[in-house]
Amino acid sequence: MSPAPKILVADDDPALSRTLWWILKENGYDVTTVPGGEHLLDRLETEPFDLVLLDIMMPKVDGLELLGRLKGDERFKDLPVLMISSMPPEEATVRSLGLGANDFIPKPFRMKELLARVKAQLRVGRQLNQARLEARSRSAMMDIMNEVTASLKPDEIYQILVRRVAQALNISRCSIILAGPGEDGGTVVAAYENPTLHNLPIDLRRYPEIRHCLATSETVLARDVCTDPLYREVRDAWQAEGRPVPTRSAICIAFSLKEHPAGVFFVRTTTDDGPLTDHDLEFSGEVIRSAVAALEKAYDLEHAVLGQEQLRRLAETDALTAVYNRRALMQKLEQEMDRAARYATRLTVMMIDIDNFKHINDTHGHLVGDKVLKQLANLLKREQRSVDILARYGGEEFVVLLPETTVAESRNFAERILRRVATYDFGDTGHTVRVTISVGMASYPDARVTDGQSLLKLADNHLYRAKTDGRNRFSD
Repeated sequence: MSPAPKILVADDDPALSRTLWWILKENGYDVTTVPGGEHLLDRLETEPFDLVLLDIMMPKVDGLELLGRLKGDERFKDLPVLMISSMPPEEATVRSLGLGANDFIPKPFRMKELLARVKAQLRVGRQLNQARLEARSRSAMMDIMNEVTASLKPDEIYQILVRRVAQALNISRCSIILAGPGEDGGTVVAAYENPTLHNLPIDLRRYPEIRHCLATSETVLARDVCTDPLYREVRDAWQAEGRPVPTRSAICIAFSLKEHPAGVFFVRTTTDDGPLTDHDLEFSGEVIRSAVAALEKAYDLEHAVLGQEQLRRLAETDALTAVYNRRALMQKLEQEMDRAARYATRLTVMMIDIDNFKHINDTHGHLVGDKVLKQLANLLKREQRSVDILARYGGEEFVVLLPETTVAESRNFAERILRRVATYDFGDTGHTVRVTISVGMASYPDARVTDGQSLLKLADNHLYRAKTDGRNRFSD
């Protein structure tokens, strides 16, 4: 039910003010009187009204002067004003309308005529306000949708929606919660009151409006949380805990993505805000409905990008050891060679080979051999720096690229991994396998190195020397 129209009566005659108050009250209006009109503007600054009844001839304040001040104030120039006076009707009408009054009624007035004129001015005021609200809503909607459609990420769209709707409605609380019907928990993906908040789990049992909205797909407009029956249980809980009611009014709108329930758009006001209205509900619903298509496209794009990323990772990853494969290694090597040449830095390549790997396979079986390869890859990953690149070159050979590494640092790294491998228990618990490796290293710049292939070939030559010199060592 819409609230009763609010009328402010300013007249110096107490008997007439009481009569007007009673007549208007009996006809369903919310009436406030200001004796003599002295504090009319002060009252309008603190409380919104739909119509003012203003006497022209008052001893302390001239009604026409007050009308001029009222219409000269940008905040109140569109507020309907109905002038009342015992002045000659023609003179009063001309002067009142000339200053911006909406209508005039002479004293003594006839009750039916008064009510008809009040009703007419309220209707015109409502139509004017509705037209302005719709114009502002259309403008705000266009701005919001322009910003939403310019974004390609769902998380960004959620943040845009809560920020722009909260600003358009001039409220402090607006959030989006992802959840499904019958679920006790939800996830807050965006909140105007806390822009840094992301994917916060919440207990929906504390939010009856969200549960009801998800269960029924009906929009919820709770104008007064203190009296709305939907909040009866949580109000009792707040009272038992000695907590003040944190919310004045609330709107909850369910939305679906790809025809599946996705969550709710949740708008709230605190005691410092005005109550939410039917217009706020209509505007919020239109925004979220219009944003659904953009969200669906953003999710489709995100899934497509993720799918492409997964395919790319699969194409460049060794299936057994989960490190880069040979194809990806060659691309990375050329990139690192270009970087080293451009910035005059060193690039070291380490070629690593498991000693006597065929013997491991023949003695323990190929499943154990595969496990040894995976364990060695994990060990090398733990030892490398974040900028280093590890790849399986083929069979039992691995390659590590060490950007910006001195000769001493490369040798220290080689000695460290030789010790780690030699002392590591490969295989299974209770059935360990002793493993050693040989390492060949080469660095750029070097007169023998012209590209990535020649750098690898030089490292391979040094690996061969380490093998022939007795294995379990490095050569550079």
